[in-house]
Amino acid sequence: MSNCATRVLADAATAADPVAATARELIAGLGLRPWGQVAASVYETGRLVAVAPWLTGHHQRIAFLLRSQRPDGAWGPPEGYALVPTLSATDALLTALADGRAGTELLAPVARGLGALVGTLLPTDARTLPDTPALDLIVPALVDTINDRLARLEPATAARLPRPPLPLPTGLNRDRLRAVRSAVAAGATLPPKLAHFYEILDATPTDAGPTLTAVGASPAATAAWLTAAGPAAGPAAHAFLRALIRDGGGPVPCPAPITVFERAWVLSGLSRAGITVNPTAAVVESLAAATAGHGIATGDGLPTDADTTAVSLDALARLGRPADPASLWAYETADGFCTWPGEDGFSVTTNAHVLDAFGQHLIRQPDADARYHRAVDRLSTVLTGHQRADGAWQDRWHASPYYATACCVLALAEFGRGAPAAEAVDRAAGWVLSSQRADGSWGRWGGTAEESAYALQVLLTVPTTVPRVDDAVARGHAYLHESAAGEHPPLWYGKELYCPTVIVRATVLAACRLAGIRASSVDRSVVDCGYQSTKTTT
Repeated sequence: MSNCATRVLADAATAADPVAATARELIAGLGLRPWGQVAASVYETGRLVAVAPWLTGHHQRIAFLLRSQRPDGAWGPPEGYALVPTLSATDALLTALADGRAGTELLAPVARGLGALVGTLLPTDARTLPDTPALDLIVPALVDTINDRLARLEPATAARLPRPPLPLPTGLNRDRLRAVRSAVAAGATLPPKLAHFYEILDATPTDAGPTLTAVGASPAATAAWLTAAGPAAGPAAHAFLRALIRDGGGPVPCPAPITVFERAWVLSGLSRAGITVNPTAAVVESLAAATAGHGIATGDGLPTDADTTAVSLDALARLGRPADPASLWAYETADGFCTWPGEDGFSVTTNAHVLDAFGQHLIRQPDADARYHRAVDRLSTVLTGHQRADGAWQDRWHASPYYATACCVLALAEFGRGAPAAEAVDRAAGWVLSSQRADGSWGRWGGTAEESAYALQVLLTVPTTVPRVDDAVARGHAYLHESAAGEHPPLWYGKELYCPTVIVRATVLAACRLAGIRASSVDRSVVDCGYQSTKTTT
């Protein structure tokens, strides 16, 4: 067959299967954007305004903060998730106001931000705040910085702003922040986890050398290091920041880079849904470190973790490159598996992903060491034991219970052992059915394509055709058809909630494919949800 004929057939196949076309586009992007694709961050962008006004795009970052402010004066998602981004944005605009170059047009946004902080966000009990990473470091640091900036304002400017010192939420103190800063000042080596928060540590820059790309996988941490050390001290880091700024038009994302995290979740999720993926050899090889030592990290600048390691192993297995998941034993604990040693909390999704990795291994090597079989039995019990009374799961790495529930259900449905695992899957499906919204969507605060995709994945584990399930799937499928190409809100845990855009798109795409298959089995006129490649969407 000629090359021309081959291209004609390929074009015809793409036109007939928009999901496959979009999958190819997503996979191609993994190699073209190796640091990953994450939506702009209010917190990180605010930190660049405050600590690195010398970087290109400074005024564009200020404009981003201004247009991102909510009508109530806060920034970010609902509830306590707004505290960290509102502190960062208010401090950033206050810094720009104080330098005198922005004029007085920032007075009103700063006053509204301060009003939101003293009115609703700070007068709260710390126990009600979300468990976002290092909140107990970030909040005291920014409260102190804002109070200091307010105290140093020109009297005429200060008179037009709320002046009472910002308080800390009840139950939150500065003890850990002081201890960390003291340890760093005394010359203690900065742990990789803490490097992610370099911008609030008042650390003296170390000689990281010209090859440093990013400090702690954080643009803010990297910018703070470069401000202290000088751009010439880190040419690779400076180039990385410039690339992020250029791509975002000024604002920056966080975390970044997320190279392995993005590739593992995208390849695992699409493959699991039966969507053919053909990543380049380089993309596949980038996951191979999951098989060595303590596994692999989300991206450069972060420590290795069991979650990214497990999903990378699952992706490799589904791509026909199975490997022994022995690296995961480094994370075994009395309670299950930790995300990293010393984790302050427990993650059900990490344990679900470890079950995926071990389950994949036993499918291919059923005569593997008995330790793997015991681990699968144990993880089946651990996950069912953490299921909520209503049938859902909640996790510390995502704001939505639909994500945690989908992770646990998919792992238990495919690899779980015993009647309790099957019962847990059924209970989860019941919770999903009962929580569907009138428009066919699912979501914690409102219907979203991402959360609806997770909900559909749960329902689609129900093996038989059940009218009520089929109706819910059809309605959810229709919702995805209308909303898949829209903007996705931030739901993933970082310093603030963030959105890994390509991972979310892949999740929605996988649910579209699975829902389309279910719909076509009920109504042969329905083939897919119409998810289009961005190259052809107008």
